[in-house]
Amino acid sequence: MQKPRPDINADGQSKLAKQPIASVQWVEPETLRANHYNPNHVFGPEMRLLKLSILAHGWTQPIVARRDGEIVDGFHRWTLASSDEDIRAMTGGHCPVVYLDGITVDEQMIATIRHNRARGQHGVLRMGEIVRALLESGMDPDMVGSLLQMEDEEVERLADITPSPQQAGMDHFGKGWIPTR
Repeated sequence: MQKPRPDINADGQSKLAKQPIASVQWVEPETLRANHYNPNHVFGPEMRLLKLSILAHGWTQPIVARRDGEIVDGFHRWTLASSDEDIRAMTGGHCPVVYLDGITVDEQMIATIRHNRARGQHGVLRMGEIVRALLESGMDPDMVGSLLQMEDEEVERLADITPSPQQAGMDHFGKGWIPTR
């Protein structure tokens, strides 16, 4: 007797085929548009890092949109796909999209927040461990900064394991504020 497959439903249909990711489509970014409510903002250094990530590793995450082209998640990826010549050249001006079918505007807003918040935050201690590991592997601090889009001071501070009280006053802010009369 054949063992039932967990990816097949009772009707013999693939459960995987019904997932949005099973239907990635390559579209022209002009067919998509921003939503009016996205609370997420990415600053310049993070946008440069996003660009570097796409150029180095390719498109690993599709943009999520409604069928009418309104973006649910991936506004910043779409921004690069729309305006950055290096990103556009990778795929002939196309970007990957998955569509969410039949969602209301309320469900769309909830999905946007879930996508954004589910990504979590980078903890400074774990980031420090990673930076130190890269440096210990022989990578030059300038290379770490370049690859992670960090300023020299950020690499230096993340690599430093000196406890904060011992480091106090060791930087250019050590003199404190002295009022003038």
